[in-house]
Amino acid sequence: MQPLRGTKDILPDEIIFWQHIYNIAYEILTSSNYHEIRTPLLENTDLFHRSIGNYTDIVNKEMYSFADQGNRNITLRPEGTASIARAFISNKLYLTPKINRLWYLGAMFRYERPQKGRQRQFHQLGIECIGSTSPIADVEVIRLAIKILEELKCIEYTLEINSIGDMEERKIYELELINYLNNYKNDLDIESQTRLNTNPLRILDSKNSKIQEILLEAPKLKNFLQSKSMNHFNEICSHLNYLNISYKINENLVRGLDYYNYTAFEITTQRLGTQNTICGGGRYDQLIQQLGGPKTPSVGWAIGIERLMIIIQNQVKIQKNDNKIYIAIQNNKIQNRIWNVIKMLEEIKIKFELDLSNNSLYKQLKRANHLCVKVCFIIGEEEIKNDYITIKWLKTRTQQQVKLYHLKGYLNYLKNYI
Repeated sequence: MQPLRGTKDILPDEIIFWQHIYNIAYEILTSSNYHEIRTPLLENTDLFHRSIGNYTDIVNKEMYSFADQGNRNITLRPEGTASIARAFISNKLYLTPKINRLWYLGAMFRYERPQKGRQRQFHQLGIECIGSTSPIADVEVIRLAIKILEELKCIEYTLEINSIGDMEERKIYELELINYLNNYKNDLDIESQTRLNTNPLRILDSKNSKIQEILLEAPKLKNFLQSKSMNHFNEICSHLNYLNISYKINENLVRGLDYYNYTAFEITTQRLGTQNTICGGGRYDQLIQQLGGPKTPSVGWAIGIERLMIIIQNQVKIQKNDNKIYIAIQNNKIQNRIWNVIKMLEEIKIKFELDLSNNSLYKQLKRANHLCVKVCFIIGEEEIKNDYITIKWLKTRTQQQVKLYHLKGYLNYLKNYI
């Protein structure tokens, strides 16, 4: 049996990096008063049709949707923000008059061609700042993304930002863009020709070099933005300048989700090839109201964990085995006695590994050395008979005998040296 195409087992040698990412995110986000939230993997399909948009690639091509035994239309969540918005409404988090700062780390599902850093089951770390119209909220979430990336030693990145205005401004711009692109309709690739009738803004994101040449003379979205949109964007840029956060204004950056307004941003790196985006986000002031909740301005982002892993596995050094004590047993018949020792180790919070191999003492000590454990506890017939444990320091090869009734005090002392 093999895993399904586009899915991957995360083995113990890798999981330590996942735990490292979680711990870094927890520390940084908690210090800024963000609170972890976990939403279900399954949602009503309608949630994503109403939020992401019917003409997006995610909804049209990539969602894992099915009818369950109750004949309900169910979808494995393809992204996190819509689920957070739904949770905000269904749990009435809006009743508390405050900003809701939320973060999550979990699995998402999209039917795409699997490749390096992109699986059909993938994982995202994301944050949502819910309840503020202030440009400072946009800056806060961008700054936190960069802080997390830099803490994870991901320092070769580019922040790209753009203002995509509000819905009315985009509608006017779309008409001008369509009129312009109709002159080049036969030069567009099939995908862009389809988008011309469904989601013309996404053509701006095309990676096709010929289309990018056509777009050089196209109308610019920024020329259709009113003062409110521009002031919001300019204030964000001003704060980023003050914080010495480098950025590039990308006038073709629109993101692939319909719910964004005003701010859109991406963080990219040259270390991932063509799939170079490691973080994407923006402002979505209409989404929660669109899903049936109160008008609630919000902004957030998501980081792709698999792509981030490609970078940090070569940058971050993590001790893979940090067991402090190895417990070697010479005779299976006296194993009951080890539980008293284990209880003491657990109480004092010293990590350990109990040998379960039934091998000779020589082989057990050899394994302890292979694991780079500092101290080995040896429990054999002589130790049981005389009520002591032999403590062997593997690096210096010195050993000592400690009476069981002194062991707890010895462990408190030992904890400072291993």
